[in-house]
Amino acid sequence: MTGPAHSGTHHLLAFDSGIGGLGIVRALRTLNPALAIEYLADTAVFPYGEQDDAFLVERVLTLISEAISRLRPQAVVIACNTASTLALDALRAAWPEIPFIGCVPPIRWAARLTRSHVIGLLATRATIRRPYLNRLHALYAPDCTLIAHAAPGLAACAEHLFRGEDVPPSAIQREIAGLFDRDTTGKLDAVGLGCTHYTFVLEQLRALAPPRITWLDPANAVARHTLTLLQNQPEVPSPSVQPRAWFTSIPPEAEALRRKLPDFGFDEITLWPSLPA
Repeated sequence: MTGPAHSGTHHLLAFDSGIGGLGIVRALRTLNPALAIEYLADTAVFPYGEQDDAFLVERVLTLISEAISRLRPQAVVIACNTASTLALDALRAAWPEIPFIGCVPPIRWAARLTRSHVIGLLATRATIRRPYLNRLHALYAPDCTLIAHAAPGLAACAEHLFRGEDVPPSAIQREIAGLFDRDTTGKLDAVGLGCTHYTFVLEQLRALAPPRITWLDPANAVARHTLTLLQNQPEVPSPSVQPRAWFTSIPPEAEALRRKLPDFGFDEITLWPSLPA
């Protein structure tokens, strides 16, 4: 499959532990269809939110460094909240010439939108327990009550839904019930998505939650910020071969996943040729 007909573009790498970052890829392609985007999913150790911090820092740094050396992107989108909060500093120190765009919990956005000053965050256990979240709260929402809820199985629900599999509403309801159980005043009105996978359960979240809730998905904001940074980068020749979707291990129900990839600009699942789990 040949690349776009025009002569120049920008070359990006988007990274996640699974399919969550494809929501940001979709937003990027909507804003600029000419982008050349490589996608790398570390499916060998999915989900990141349940892994040890030290292991993840070393793994993300090694894997992204390998990908930069091999693929030569102009910028890297760390389309994963867990990897962003853990490894962005190490990546920027190792590759100071490469712009890195991370994903952080949308606490500031929620604080701007709330009327009740009670905001929520739906995320993985790893994101919820980190001091980074406390710093975001103190910096950007000091006058708000933050209800931060860990939903350890919601990313897996998103993966199933993405592949077209049935996920009963009760399974998603169990994952988010604690968020609303802790809203004892009934004032919670803005909830941020603190995991990129949750893009693919957003419709179900809206259907199951009280109608007063505004759900905040940062995918479009991350895409816009990425394009702003790329304005300072020269265009490069368009690739002669379509950039690939790389996976560190063959994911479950791979054929169902492969059928979805063309919607995001990719033809096939390609196995990343190193880094055992």
